[in-house]
Formats: sequence, C-alpha cells, structure tokens
Amino acid sequence: MARTRGKQKPASDRDLAKLLVIAIPLADEIQPGDSIATKLLQAARKRRITFCAGDVLVVKHKIVSKVEGRVVDLDSVKPSEESIAWAKQYGLDARVIELALRESRAVIRRRNGVLITETHHGFICANSGVDVSNVDGGHHAVLLPEDPDRSAARLKRALKKATGLTIPVIITDSFGRPWREGLTEFAIGIAGMKPLRDYRSWRDPHGYKLKASVEAVADELACAAGLVCGKLNRAPACIIRGFRYDRGAGSARQLLRAPATDLFR
Repeated sequence: MARTRGKQKPASDRDLAKLLVIAIPLADEIQPGDSIATKLLQAARKRRITFCAGDVLVVKHKIVSKVEGRVVDLDSVKPSEESIAWAKQYGLDARVIELALRESRAVIRRRNGVLITETHHGFICANSGVDVSNVDGGHHAVLLPEDPDRSAARLKRALKKATGLTIPVIITDSFGRPWREGLTEFAIGIAGMKPLRDYRSWRDPHGYKLKASVEAVADELACAAGLVCGKLNRAPACIIRGFRYDRGAGSARQLLRAPATDLFR
C-alpha cells in the first residue's frame, strides 16, 4: 500500500477495511511433536474453511507450547523457601511461583499476591506467562515458547509448504495492562508482517502533522482474534481476512518498549 509521507492521504471506499475473523476449533488435544499446520488445515477443511491470499493466521501460544514440549509436571517442581513463603502468604501454588521465577530475568513488582516479571523474551506480565488453565485440571503448567518469533516463522513455512500461500502468523498470549482491568491478547510471536504501522509525519484530515502515532497493529489483530476464539471455545486459532498488513520480517521484539522510556517500571 503506497504512502505519501507529510501529505494527507485521501480517503476512499477502498481504504475502509472490512474484516472477517474466522475461528478454527480443534476437537482433539494438541500433543508434543504434532504439526500445528496439519492440525489446523484438517480442522479448517472439516468446516469448509479455506485459506486465501492475504489472510493472517492468529494462534494462541498454548498449542505452540504444547507441541514444543513446554509443559511441566507440577509434581516435579521443588519450590524454594522464597516461593513457599510468598505462596503461603497469599494462598497460591508455590510450584507455579517457582516456575515463574525460573522463567523470569527480573521481578518488576511483587505486591498483594501479584507477581509481575520480565520474561527472558522481554515481556512484562504476571507470573512470566506460566499458566495452568486449559491444560489438564491443574496437574501441569504451560510455559511460553522459548522463541515465539521462531515458532511463528516455523508455522508460516509449514503453511507455505502445504498451501502454497504466504500467510503471516501471529502467536498470542493474554496479559493484563497498567491502568486497566481485565486481560487482552498480545502478540508475542510474529512472522511475515510488520507489527507496527508508523503514521508519524502523515497529516490528519485537518492538516495536522502526526508526531507520535505508531499503531501496534499486531496487538490489535491479536485482540480481534481473542474476541472470536474466546477462552473456553476450544478454538486456539483463527483466520483474519481483509486486513492489509505491511509485509516484512517482523518480530514481537519490535513491540517491546525500552526500559528508558517505560514509565511503569
């Protein structure tokens, strides 16, 4: 999509996107070593869903983590005295706290039973993204993929091989946000598209030159997918159709704010 920097881009009906978000439910549990591309394509065919050029695939990280073996038996975790004391104070599972600390490179906040950490990837989230929901009733915990960008690129290549289409992939997780209640989906792994759209130096309809408008389109697509996939619908992926993304070797790291400009640390 061509852009003219510093000038107001005229609006037209063709510029008004109409998005279609299509959930891909899976009937079976994902197992270590499964092919996510094969599973999703099989599920899509059963529902007469066809991938098309221009589609974006959004996938929840749990199926990626399960395939990659990022699942830990909680009975195998031996929590430290620090984890036990913190968990006992707030009625938490010390084993989950221990995993959260192991998966972190820094503890950002520890207050009122809430543990906010910075993961090895650089994400700021609760408990380093360690989660026991939608696994097996609390016996195992799922960790974030070791390298979600690499996981997204691997899935993108598999889809290309199976369909002949170049389909960008976004891997997501649910995080909380400063100042706001509730969780939303965030992009934690990206392949095949730029995660940010920079409008700086464009002019708005009133002629004002934009100075700080950088849109996190990958996060917005993640949120759109979250509305359709839901938390309990057994739909770990969806197709987003109609969004004109910017092609490129994107990375979720581009969405991370540098500590020097992060007012919440």
